[in-house]
Amino acid sequence: MTRKLRWYQLITLNLFWFGTNLATGTLTPLLLPYLVALFVPVEQKNTYFSYIRVSSLAVAMLVQPAAGMLSDRSTSPMGRRRPYMLGGMAATVLCLGVIGASPLFMGSPLAGPFPGVLVAYLVLWAGVMLFQFSNNVASGSALGLIPDLAPDDQRGVASGVKALMEFLPALVIAMGILASDWLVDQDWATLFARLWSALPSQVMLIAAVLAIGYIFATLLTALTVREDPITEKPDGSVREPLLRLLALTAIFVATSQVAVRLVGFLSDLLERLGATDAARVTVVGLAALAAMAGAVFVGVYLGAWVGIGHEARHRRSFIWWVVNRLLFLAGVGSIQSFALYFLADVTGIANPAGATAQLLVVSATFLVIAVLAGGYLADRIGRKPVVALSSLVATAGTLVMLFSQSVLPVLAGAAVLGMGAGAFMASNWALGTDLAPPDEAGRYLGIANLAGAGAGIVGAGIGGPLADTFNALQPGLGYKVIFALYGALFLISALVLLKVKTAPRAPRAAS
Repeated sequence: MTRKLRWYQLITLNLFWFGTNLATGTLTPLLLPYLVALFVPVEQKNTYFSYIRVSSLAVAMLVQPAAGMLSDRSTSPMGRRRPYMLGGMAATVLCLGVIGASPLFMGSPLAGPFPGVLVAYLVLWAGVMLFQFSNNVASGSALGLIPDLAPDDQRGVASGVKALMEFLPALVIAMGILASDWLVDQDWATLFARLWSALPSQVMLIAAVLAIGYIFATLLTALTVREDPITEKPDGSVREPLLRLLALTAIFVATSQVAVRLVGFLSDLLERLGATDAARVTVVGLAALAAMAGAVFVGVYLGAWVGIGHEARHRRSFIWWVVNRLLFLAGVGSIQSFALYFLADVTGIANPAGATAQLLVVSATFLVIAVLAGGYLADRIGRKPVVALSSLVATAGTLVMLFSQSVLPVLAGAAVLGMGAGAFMASNWALGTDLAPPDEAGRYLGIANLAGAGAGIVGAGIGGPLADTFNALQPGLGYKVIFALYGALFLISALVLLKVKTAPRAPRAAS
């Protein structure tokens, strides 16, 4: 029987997630958008940003479940998870160095099919690809810690602490930005001028800080958790499961990219036919929503069946849980990714970086509150009711942001969205740990990275080019369209819960 964890053990068990999300929470919503906008033609920044997101997340989609599966079979005296966490940590630190060095290559643009794109963009792309590989080796193995070490009646709270550690870095990052004047109160022109002159030293400094935080958090988790090593590897070869994971990744990426091409083809066709701007926005917007949802349903369902194998017929609820998670994360992750561009181009705020930092502070503050409450409620009233309510709250927050024309309503919407996201992350992960088979938790929860990585592939992969297309019709229009689509994804995610069946939970023992 798994021993009950004390409060400090719940924290140390999940400290790794603080380190990895300190890095990803700085790169994705803040550093990468700035660097991409500097390295490529500004009118194509959303499209080039989506290239990095899609390709790197495809790597994450393959590596994380593979690492989880291999850690399930590890017979290391240190335990199943920690060797992979420590190895992935060491490689991730080197990859952060590559990303930090990318501004050093800003000397000349590329020729050929990418006119105006700097060599630095390719270096940045390579650094992010390598970062996703190494970071997901560590993350894929760490996913097994909660099902390995937390008792059933503490998984909601443990998942809440995990979600807290995943989102607390956003609050730390944003407050750090607001405490300095480097990125605050700058219009685009002034900001880019300062970035251009300070980039090499500033980005390397940021990379160094992220590396130190990553090392510190990973070591604290690795040195404090107590794993019971297994002495014999499970039966069976890893060759077939690894090939299945490769096929899973190919299926999902191909499905999402076909959806991107179909949306682009429809938009071009309507333009050639002389359709009005309003008709193009309506038809293409609805087609993009169908493409996003369709890519999720088809990609996850086929991909999970390939990745799990014949056992998938007995794990339908787990597969639908992945669909639910991906739909939600596609919305919330993409809103975070495009927040900086949205604030600059839609609301007309003169200091988009400062406003983005304020948005992160507000959303993270309410998220931290909601994530703990969501984990607590998930243990008391059940996982699914909390997950469903979270999706509705997130939809409401998105609608408030969508119709905002100044910073205060945007911040109010971000607060509501943060509450929905926090409660979702705690309760949804607890639901997933219930549905994953205990002896293959690393493999199954790694396959759940379809939701983490796939969210970016669907949301940014389709949303980025769509935003550039409609922004060309009317400045800022593209962001309004894609934010509306992300709100719709929250609603669809709630409906998907009807397909998730859970076993009755045992009554709680009297304390």
